[in-house]
Amino acid sequence: MTLPHLTRTEIIQRLGPSFGAAHGARVECVSRTGVGPWQSDDLVFHTQSGAEIPATFVHPPADTAPVPAVLYCHAHGANYPVGRTELTDGRKALVGPYLGDLIRLGYAVLCVEMPCFGARQDLDESTLAKAALWRGDTLFGQMLGELLMGLDFLSDHPQIDPARIATLGLSMGGTHAWWLAALDPRIKAAASLCCLADLARLIESGAHDGHGQYMTVPGLVATISTGRLAGLTAPRAQLVCVGLQDWSTPKPAFEQARVDLEASYAAIGASDALEFFVDPDLGHEETPQMRAYVLDFLTRRL
Repeated sequence: MTLPHLTRTEIIQRLGPSFGAAHGARVECVSRTGVGPWQSDDLVFHTQSGAEIPATFVHPPADTAPVPAVLYCHAHGANYPVGRTELTDGRKALVGPYLGDLIRLGYAVLCVEMPCFGARQDLDESTLAKAALWRGDTLFGQMLGELLMGLDFLSDHPQIDPARIATLGLSMGGTHAWWLAALDPRIKAAASLCCLADLARLIESGAHDGHGQYMTVPGLVATISTGRLAGLTAPRAQLVCVGLQDWSTPKPAFEQARVDLEASYAAIGASDALEFFVDPDLGHEETPQMRAYVLDFLTRRL
């Protein structure tokens, strides 16, 4: 079936009004601690609707020249106590925390805590997702909108080079990373781990039910394929890392997404900007080899 090629504006409309709800949030620095010569700020974004969104921002001292930045998107894993602390403490699916590696590369890092994770567990995922859908909205749109708020913060910050911002994440975080890159041209490079798969193929196999309710966007599968949507990032750099024994990226679903994604890049002569790390024996996890490839990608592309 040939699907229409939706514009970014049309896709954003499907995400619902929450996508723009965090725009213009006021940011407060609650505390600051040292990370070697760098600084870690405990931030709270105050939205116009009264929401308080925690975030961690690690950056160099104020007297340094602007540096590149990574908008780090934390994972899901049905482990709701773990939100932004994944950046500093890691999680089981990662070989270790990313913060130290990113600092060594000279990148500032921002991690925004998503709804129903960490300090935001007052309402659970099912409650939030159902309420949003009944209101003609989506929890996924809210999440992406809050990450967009983080991108606004980085783009406007005097210590950040706005032309050198990347997104990075695993699983739910990887999905957020490539979606945000597809929807906002300010992102120069996106690295997603353990997530890219054609949704229609996942539904055919039943594997889609492994995903949380947060990911539901009504009518999406009937209007654009996963690969074509991710292809909106072209001609900017994109790295996709998958294991073919991963329940979330089974070979048929990944290969379909890859074909569509490669076609999007090839159509505008940008194939060199698209990279893949594929491990045929790997499940839903990162390996040291994958971590090394991600860091090399960021070094070359950012």
